[in-house]
Amino acid sequence: MGSTRFGNFDQFCADTTLPVCNLLSPTDNQAGPWDGCELKGIPLSGDRRLGNLGSILLCGIAIVSTLGLLVRSERKRAAVGRREMQLFLLGYLLISISEIFSVGEFPISSKVRLAFSAINIGAIAATTWVLFLNALVGYQFMEDGTPISVALVGGSGLVFLVGVGYIALDTGFSFTGFWNSSLELPNRSIALYVLYLIVPLLWIVLFFLLESVLVLRVLGEIRPMLFLVGAAAAFAAGQVFNFVVSPYICNGTSGAIDGSLFQTLFTLVSVILVWLFWSSITEDDWEMEPFGPSYASESNAIPGRRTYASDYNTMSGTRPYAETSEYNGAPGARSYIDGPDYSGVAGMHPSSRA
Repeated sequence: MGSTRFGNFDQFCADTTLPVCNLLSPTDNQAGPWDGCELKGIPLSGDRRLGNLGSILLCGIAIVSTLGLLVRSERKRAAVGRREMQLFLLGYLLISISEIFSVGEFPISSKVRLAFSAINIGAIAATTWVLFLNALVGYQFMEDGTPISVALVGGSGLVFLVGVGYIALDTGFSFTGFWNSSLELPNRSIALYVLYLIVPLLWIVLFFLLESVLVLRVLGEIRPMLFLVGAAAAFAAGQVFNFVVSPYICNGTSGAIDGSLFQTLFTLVSVILVWLFWSSITEDDWEMEPFGPSYASESNAIPGRRTYASDYNTMSGTRPYAETSEYNGAPGARSYIDGPDYSGVAGMHPSSRA
């Protein structure tokens, strides 16, 4: 593996702004022994500067937007996977906060910058893992929103946050000296390369595939895929700007901005679209059922009874992943069965029940 560039960060750090570069730089910032375009920033007093202001402002917008999505998620009390989606949003909130002080070049002490950089890397690993688990929630392997479900999702995410965060901290602060070889060119760190770049991408791809199967094969819907595909496209665009186009942007603007600004922007768009996707497959009102009417048995009309994806096998064309706020007259009752407008068929749609 020594003859390959796998695990090397020197070229990445030369081309764009990454939190991991703060850990690998001898000056604990983005200015390392890499031949590349360096952001100039805004000059401040005392020979200090404020760099990557655009990314800082976008992170502020991301924080406000995420708080708004958390509040809106809380109001969807009957939505499937509500608590698990909120855990994902909390992870992204932590990413945005830590990114202000890691990708954004604030005039802060080097130790604080290293700490926020490690938190950002750990939060990325944890949040993408939680996103993947959100896809599994849709298949109802266990009851969503229960203490055990929230504990498993949140607890495993915390393991990623602490574990990957510690490796990043040890790399930057050299607590044990185990990762000191990564501080020299070509800045090879297999652990961070895999846990920070490869594994999060794997979780994102699996999330996309699992949710695509759920929507297309189980729900038989097309509309939610617009949000999901849009989220994937926005995320991909952000990575292209960050890792491919960034040096051209930096050189073209004389170090004013680089691809990290667009990566922050497109990641925010992607997260919002993921939330809209989740919201669209847990809403009450669906339009035309693509496979014709579905007729659930009267046992599914018991007030407050939840029917799961397994019931889909016995009812052609039913939708096992939707919320109903007025199911059989019981406000907030949850059902995984929804379909077209049965207003003309007595007893076949929640809106027709007294």
